[in-house]
Amino acid sequence: MYKSPLALMVSLSTLAQYAAAAGFIDDSQLTLSLRNNHFTTDNRESRGKIGNAAYTGQNKEWGQAFVLSYASGYTLGVVGFGIDALGQLGVRLDGGGKAGKAGVSRTPGQLFPLESDNSAVDDYAKLGLTGKARFAKSELRVGTLQPKLPVLLSNDGRLLPQTYEGYQLTSKDIKNLTLVGGLIEHAVGRSSTNDTGLAVNGGTRQSNKFTYAGGDWAVTPALTAQYYYGKLEDYYVQHFVGLTHVLPIANDQSLKTDLRYFRTSADGANDTAAGRAEGYAGAGYASTTGKIDSRVWSAAFTYTLGSHTLMVGQQQLSGGSGFYQVAQNSLPNEGAGPGSYYLLTDRQVSSFIRAGERTRFAQYSYDFAGLGVPGLSASMIYLKGDEIRTANGPDQHEWERDIALDYVVQGGPLKGVTFSVRQASLRSGAVSDLDQTRLLVNYKLRLL
Repeated sequence: MYKSPLALMVSLSTLAQYAAAAGFIDDSQLTLSLRNNHFTTDNRESRGKIGNAAYTGQNKEWGQAFVLSYASGYTLGVVGFGIDALGQLGVRLDGGGKAGKAGVSRTPGQLFPLESDNSAVDDYAKLGLTGKARFAKSELRVGTLQPKLPVLLSNDGRLLPQTYEGYQLTSKDIKNLTLVGGLIEHAVGRSSTNDTGLAVNGGTRQSNKFTYAGGDWAVTPALTAQYYYGKLEDYYVQHFVGLTHVLPIANDQSLKTDLRYFRTSADGANDTAAGRAEGYAGAGYASTTGKIDSRVWSAAFTYTLGSHTLMVGQQQLSGGSGFYQVAQNSLPNEGAGPGSYYLLTDRQVSSFIRAGERTRFAQYSYDFAGLGVPGLSASMIYLKGDEIRTANGPDQHEWERDIALDYVVQGGPLKGVTFSVRQASLRSGAVSDLDQTRLLVNYKLRLL
């Protein structure tokens, strides 16, 4: 972690110059990504079975992110070597502990790390370095990673992205087959500068060993099959199987089928009462308190007709607990959020992963290029979950509605700038109700 944002940027500039001098420049890339995020959460009163909590007001935060990403080329030879660097700087523009008018709080919530007095920091920065080696069509990466896999999905839903530390080997030497394997030992949360061990939601003890392997097989140009394995030592073992198929109907019509299945079971300490009592336990309802045991299947069908896209689907949880993957949000005094989940129900506010939960959902999207406005798009999704199991009382239910509007500037001095509005409402018997709005401006500038 770099204490000085200026020192961070200078270090990355020096690294880029060194890479050029060392001969990496031919295939090197240097990009600067800018993100402005105004994040408002309206914490509504509870209307469910957990009691009648009072209205707690709003959390408002506003920040500017700068992400400088450098990827070198490779040295010549049978085995090529290179280095990547990821410099991140977040600056607080508003929010973070100042009292506001009645019913409105400026307390920190989602975007920034906290000082010792629980106020948000003015800025925070972090630097990640990755060494890499390439042989034929295989690549080994060591250091900072941002996996995009069904069993481990880095979160980029706030100001700065979540990163992991470890090793990953990717091979494309076999035609139509991509194989991936790796080991993760630490993570740095999206709103944190500290690297920590790994856990799950509810887990307070750190594990430093998440191993994974799997692959994607393009059976045909239209059909892809996936299998992945993940094991977080002393927490869980997970298997994933996925199948996607795209059926062309006409020039502007298609039907996509997306089938997914996860099986997750306890490992090591989580499989024993003593281990769970020590903190190797999951949160939420479970047939055996804190023990991980779930099955999740989902099916979604997406029909596209010109500028219109309609998706409908269902997801079902079964077994003795909710769904779990690697997370940091329950580790004490870290302030780091969870990762993302490779689930069709992982949305702006909720993920619909409680024990026994059945979720039906539908999403409609429209591309306004069909009306002569290229760059403008909108979507709305509605999800309804029910049959949520509880220790006492009847099953609970919840619903979420998300609306998104995006515009990418098509020309002029602002070409490529993206303006986005995200609004979500959650009404739940399992947690307090809330409304959330995000105003985003994103821009990526190629420097090299």
